[in-house]
This record gives sequence, C-alpha cells and structure tokens, in this order.
Amino acid sequence: MLRLGFILHLFIGSTLAGSAVIAALVLGRDTLTPILIAAALGFVAAFPVTWMVTKKLYENA
Repeated sequence: MLRLGFILHLFIGSTLAGSAVIAALVLGRDTLTPILIAAALGFVAAFPVTWMVTKKLYENA
C-alpha cells in the first residue's frame, strides 16, 4: 500500500500544487513568495487525498 501511495502522491501532489499555483497567479499574486506558498499548500493537501484514493483502491481490489 505504501508503494502505491508514493506513486499516486507524485501525480496527485503535482496536480494539486500546479492548480494552487495557477489559482495564485489568477488572483494576481505573481511574486515568488505566494507562488511557493501555494505550491507547498497543494503538496501538503495531497497527502490526505492520496491516502483516501489509495485506501479506496485497496478496498475495491
């Protein structure tokens, strides 16, 4: 389960971090600090999402 979680986190984390960066840019926050904060928040938010997706995949297997 841990290996699948790591692989899924690569994809989910980059997707959420990228979406958060795009949201920050749309809001007009175009300096380095808000972009890095948005990317970090997206990366951290991906941990519970990855855990839920991995858990659901193992329940259905």
